[in-house]
Amino acid sequence: MSRRHELLAPGLRAPISRFCIIFAAALLICPPVARTDTPVTVGGSFMLTAPDGTTVTDETYRGKWLLVFFGYTSCPDICPTTLSSIAAAIEELGPDAAKLQPLFITVDPERDTPEVMGSFTAAFDPRIVGLTGSPQQIAAVSKAYGAYGVARQGETGGDDYLMDHGTYIYIMNPQGQFVVGLDSDTPSSGIAARLGELVR
Repeated sequence: MSRRHELLAPGLRAPISRFCIIFAAALLICPPVARTDTPVTVGGSFMLTAPDGTTVTDETYRGKWLLVFFGYTSCPDICPTTLSSIAAAIEELGPDAAKLQPLFITVDPERDTPEVMGSFTAAFDPRIVGLTGSPQQIAAVSKAYGAYGVARQGETGGDDYLMDHGTYIYIMNPQGQFVVGLDSDTPSSGIAARLGELVR
């Protein structure tokens, strides 16, 4: 008899043995659910509108590294700061910037028309393309990237609202696959260094 059984009172040995048998049978009948190692997908197909009114898709930019940032033109701080850093970063890249396409996708399609997006991004760098679309299109591309945008109504109502939104910068390879993400507060030198490692 094992040491463990010696320590048990005689009256407890039989119930414990029966429990072990029942537990083993349950495992045979209902084995543990197998874990899946399916990777989380970031990015995917989209259909949006460029500042000149043309329709663009993810295939439009295939062959270039994408730097994707979600925001909106009425953003009081994060978006202007991040776009300024992106503009400085692509300037630092020099000729290698030609291998890159920065995209600024709005989370506020009601106010951010193609014309508004074009004027806004041009103020930072004409190489940054601002994309908008219908609410459904924006919802679809936001879901694909795991981004979000939620309106926070102001006191006066109407167009007086801000958008709570993600602050992630997505870097996609020329095949449209997610490579790495950067925080929006990454300095321009940090963005340029990371991009330089990838595109060169």
